[in-house]
Amino acid sequence: MPDYPAAKLDIKIVLEASDRATIEAAEKLAFPGNVDLVIVPDREPRTKPKALNFALHFATGEFVVIYDAEDRPEPDQLRKAATVFAQAPATLVCLQARLDYYNARENWLSRQFTIEYATLFRGLLPLLARFRLPLPLGGTSNHFRTCALREVGAWDPYNVTEDADLGMRLARAGYRTGTLESTTWEEACCRPMPWIRQRTRWLKGWMQTFGVHMRSPRDAMAELGFAGFLSFHAYFAGIIVSALAHPVFYILMLYEALQGRLFAGEGAAENLLLWIAAVNFVGGYAANIALSAFAVAETRHRHLMAHVLFIPIYWLFVSAAAYRALWQLFRAPFHWEKTEHGVSRIARPFPA
Repeated sequence: MPDYPAAKLDIKIVLEASDRATIEAAEKLAFPGNVDLVIVPDREPRTKPKALNFALHFATGEFVVIYDAEDRPEPDQLRKAATVFAQAPATLVCLQARLDYYNARENWLSRQFTIEYATLFRGLLPLLARFRLPLPLGGTSNHFRTCALREVGAWDPYNVTEDADLGMRLARAGYRTGTLESTTWEEACCRPMPWIRQRTRWLKGWMQTFGVHMRSPRDAMAELGFAGFLSFHAYFAGIIVSALAHPVFYILMLYEALQGRLFAGEGAAENLLLWIAAVNFVGGYAANIALSAFAVAETRHRHLMAHVLFIPIYWLFVSAAAYRALWQLFRAPFHWEKTEHGVSRIARPFPA
């Protein structure tokens, strides 16, 4: 249970009308008076942001926080968020708590996923927040000022990575997002095909977000500022393009090697360009590995330090999901592939 006054909590358990088994199980439970079931009508689009928008109509608190069903936030997280908001200016309207995985030791995939999350939530996001740049939010443990959330129109029901899009819209509205020194524990998706499906949805949503905010680049730059505009491109476009280009570089290098032309171009200019590309490629690996090692060293996952060397292989999995996301963007843009949880063999950590 959270370390927060129960009388000040307004808890909504959001369920889809089509999920009769979960609804029937929930209705048999004796919930305290501050817990309500919110049943979302079975209408298109069948997405998490659509469900959140529906549930927001029933929220009564000054602050709203989103937790996924499998989440295990640290007990004092709500108190910490309320304290930060009370001491911060009104322009700080969102706090992103750290996300981490309790089943990092499950297998190779869960180890790489844990390294990726450590890099994001302990390295990149705090850095963006420090320089007051737009933050692509994670899908859970986001603490909002309710009035600001409603002002910007809440979540885009058609965006399958609604959190990242909302982070950009908050920034464009002139609001600031910070990071919270508190951790929410989740179960890492540790099977290949469920991981591919989950990452497909994430990358498809990032493609949607980039397309939406680049409909009018001039307006986006005016609202985000020059630094924010560059940060948006470096992060969103950088991840999308690098994921798609990563295997292409390997294919081209392999082809050149098989032809006996690798680093043996017809002219100095051709060789120079190839060497520049190779240095950038290796430099990108080195920078990411160094940042990941630094982030992991600050966690209880220090046993993963050696595994950061396998990041280039992990990126090939990301690339496979990126091409699947690109295909889905045109064939099934709003399709939400749900991730099955509760499959880990490692017990969940319950707050003390």
